[in-house]
Amino acid sequence: MSSSPESSEPTPSDPEAYPVTEPIPVFDRKPSMRQAFAALAAFNYRLYLGALLLSSIGAWMARVAIDWLVLELSGDVALVGITVALQFAPTLVFGAWAGVLSDRLPRRWVLLSMQVVATISSGTLAVLVLSGHVEVWQVMLIAAITGTAAAIEGPSRSAFVSEMVGTARLRGAISLNATTFHLGGLIGPAISGVLIATLGSGWSIAINSCTLALAAIAIALMRAHELVPTPKQPRSRGQIREALRYAWRKPAIRWTLVMLAATATFGMNLPVLLAVAADRTYQTGATGYGLYNSLAALGAFVGALLSTRRRSLRLRDVVVYTFIFGAVTMFAGWDGWYPVFLSAIVGIGVSRLMFAMSAESLTQLSTNPAIRGRIVSFYIMLLMGGQAVGGVIMGWVAENLGGRIAFLVAGAVPLLTAAVVGAVLAHRHQLRIRVDLRRPSRLVEIVRRPSAAPLAD
Repeated sequence: MSSSPESSEPTPSDPEAYPVTEPIPVFDRKPSMRQAFAALAAFNYRLYLGALLLSSIGAWMARVAIDWLVLELSGDVALVGITVALQFAPTLVFGAWAGVLSDRLPRRWVLLSMQVVATISSGTLAVLVLSGHVEVWQVMLIAAITGTAAAIEGPSRSAFVSEMVGTARLRGAISLNATTFHLGGLIGPAISGVLIATLGSGWSIAINSCTLALAAIAIALMRAHELVPTPKQPRSRGQIREALRYAWRKPAIRWTLVMLAATATFGMNLPVLLAVAADRTYQTGATGYGLYNSLAALGAFVGALLSTRRRSLRLRDVVVYTFIFGAVTMFAGWDGWYPVFLSAIVGIGVSRLMFAMSAESLTQLSTNPAIRGRIVSFYIMLLMGGQAVGGVIMGWVAENLGGRIAFLVAGAVPLLTAAVVGAVLAHRHQLRIRVDLRRPSRLVEIVRRPSAAPLAD
């Protein structure tokens, strides 16, 4: 195993406080199955992963049910977009502060407390729906509450993975997290679609509250003495500004966050896009909406499996996956044959996951553990906050311009952003795009020109 030159970083403003991170691992050959699943050796992580599977199934069931519930109650696709936005908007308000909390407080207890809040709010919504007393404003209020809990726990949840498995096994753990989450996404929407069509939305939301409670129990049962300790930062002024300077001075983090902002805002609003496709473009109803979510999750599950066997982690990979994701999303808006649309949904799932995995792994592994919570909070703020803003934008586009135009816009912005970032990097580092039709696994690659210096970011 060698180390990637892209892992080097400029000296931060206080080099004594945040020394250079360890090199990002690059394998000479594909990681073995043992290496890919090494994180499972940790008891706490096995417990966490089992709880993640159950809570993912419940979360995906509730996500489909809530979006469809709002559409049933209001008949307005734009309100679906606003509901999605309310789940993510709190990240814009609390995200940076949550990152500071993650670096100061025990992350396990932050997770546990917010899991309890999410359990209570989801259970309350289930009771309202099952009793027949639910109104749109109640759904939106509870969406905002659960969104706030998710915003506070987000940085701690992401950074806590390294405490369970250590830095050496972090890449594999991130891939396993994504695989498990999207396995739940493969199962959850399919179950939810059937439940909505036969019994209504309430039972999907009720199941979610039960899985959230089980996840809270799993966190409480973890062995504290087996966690990898990380330094906790004392209270001081300017910690958010310090993290911003750190992120800006690292090209691998800076450019990744730029592409994430564009992709999250315009490309990661599948609930809106799939709702309008099911309700208006193809008129397939709740069953079709569940099918579309399952196909996207199937693609994401395949992408997560592929990501466990990748050799390297480079900024150029993030550029390529952003470009591919944009192209496939635009293809889904093509006015063509219905099976082509279904195939494109699977492609969106694969490319979106490969982008997200590369972006998150590169961001975390490029960051010193002492400041990781704050850097991860910026990542989550752009991921969730972008979807909050994008939910309103794409809801308006879908409502006024139609589903196919919405898909085209959702793909065009990430594609153009990747093209611009790629052009900047190519100019700075004398890179070129290589297309090899004889090697489908490496159809498009960004490579250095023979006379170019090694890529440093």
